[in-house]
Amino acid sequence: MKYIIILFLLLTGTAYAQENYDLSTALMRSTFKLEGPCFTGTSTGTCFIIGKPSKNIPNFSYYVLVTAAHVLKDIQSDTAILNLRKKENDAYSKVPYPIKIRSDGKPLWKEYSNADIAVMYVDLKDIDISLVTINLLAKDEDLKKLEVRPGDELFVLGFPLGSEANDAGFPILRSGSIAGYPILPTKATKTMLIDFEVFKGNSGGPVFLISQNRYYEGSFHISEINRYIIGLVMQEYKYTEQIKTLFETKTTDYPLKLGVVIHASLIKEAIDSLPQLE
Repeated sequence: MKYIIILFLLLTGTAYAQENYDLSTALMRSTFKLEGPCFTGTSTGTCFIIGKPSKNIPNFSYYVLVTAAHVLKDIQSDTAILNLRKKENDAYSKVPYPIKIRSDGKPLWKEYSNADIAVMYVDLKDIDISLVTINLLAKDEDLKKLEVRPGDELFVLGFPLGSEANDAGFPILRSGSIAGYPILPTKATKTMLIDFEVFKGNSGGPVFLISQNRYYEGSFHISEINRYIIGLVMQEYKYTEQIKTLFETKTTDYPLKLGVVIHASLIKEAIDSLPQLE
């Protein structure tokens, strides 16, 4: 099975103070609907923005936009619409923003060989965003220390069937439990299953963990809050049945109401491979 992630490194940047973040609200403000024309009408997916810290400018990060590859591949035009948001007088409004994804029909994204990841520079300005930084992407040592395991509840942001939480274009938050094993090492497992029904439009959405008073290393860690991005939604998990007769082969897919999530460690590896802009 082939998994692809698209990451866009934005030319603009911002300062951050992530230790004060409420991760669920920060991701809500950093997740956007991405859409464009396709053969059947409009293709819709989810993307979210992460900050890549500057090596030379203190407290400054470049924007990286993350989504699933087929979200862009399904869009037939050279331009996609990124539905951003702005805030004026405590009110949010949606701002459709065109981004160029092809030039003369050729993709502008650069593929990342190890996990079929691609990168592309894009410039965004004047948006409402609470930037989430790269160190919130869970590494293997983070998952091992916290003893992340089957049954742990994860949260998912996205736009199922293109639906939005409100007129401002915010994503919809849902949840599901880890439904598979083993989880580690993530380079070998690459993905995990969560008990979460995936709809068209969910692809590319962030999957994250917020756990308080967690039990690990033999004791409860009272008043401790653990917050990590665990990965992103790649696709729904199906059971495929094939029935062969003398004259034909019939294939039927049965959705199992499970989501396939690619691990955050692969996202981090892709972002780390991006060139520095300074």
